[in-house]
Amino acid sequence: KALNSARHKPPCSPQMANSPEDGPVTRVLGEYAGYVNPDLIPDAALTEASCVPLTTHDGAYGPEPVLMNWGAKTPEQRGPVLATSRHMNQRNAIGAHSGGYSIYRALAVVSNKLDDAYMPKFGLTTPVARIGPFATWHDPKRIVTIDPYGHAISEGFGPWLDRGYDIRPTIAITKAHIELPECREALNSGRLKADEAVLTKEGQSFVTKAAIEPVWYLPGIAERFGVTEDELRQSIFKETNSMYPELLT
Repeated sequence: KALNSARHKPPCSPQMANSPEDGPVTRVLGEYAGYVNPDLIPDAALTEASCVPLTTHDGAYGPEPVLMNWGAKTPEQRGPVLATSRHMNQRNAIGAHSGGYSIYRALAVVSNKLDDAYMPKFGLTTPVARIGPFATWHDPKRIVTIDPYGHAISEGFGPWLDRGYDIRPTIAITKAHIELPECREALNSGRLKADEAVLTKEGQSFVTKAAIEPVWYLPGIAERFGVTEDELRQSIFKETNSMYPELLT
């Protein structure tokens, strides 16, 4: 009660409609990004900020989850990974973006340093290098621990974003210059030769790097470990100190 009475109106969200931040700056998916029937995307159901749904009862979690067809050929056919708290009735994933670091978002929101209603713009987060699409993205048995479209949210799921869905990237790709002592030693000894394209004579390497947030497809994980999905869910539930009851309910 004291906290509520002390709270002030949160800062307003920047108005960036129709700005360059709305759409992808770089494109990596090519023909796979096209949508045939965008009208089939369901309306986004937003959870009231004052509402705190519980997930401890069967049927109380995500009663109308957005359908996902893991391993489908296109983002339209696959559907997005919806893990934010903004669409509690439509979530199709368990857990929180950024894992344990999600508590810092909670601190920012409760201290009024972050507008909880703010919708981020991902146009400028598109990868600086084209990676994919590959045939393995469309095989549900080949990739089961990351979202292969996680670096191209604004391109692959633009129609969903336009309808008000809060879909977050799970992969960030950028370029960097790094200096490895081993490379410098190899240059000095003559084991490596500088080509000035990947490795400079000073020992700098030009690299493309990625930060990846795990996205587990539980049926695929269970198959790889030779257990049933129920057994896997029970084990994860137990070893995370019963943190996510929706694993079982």
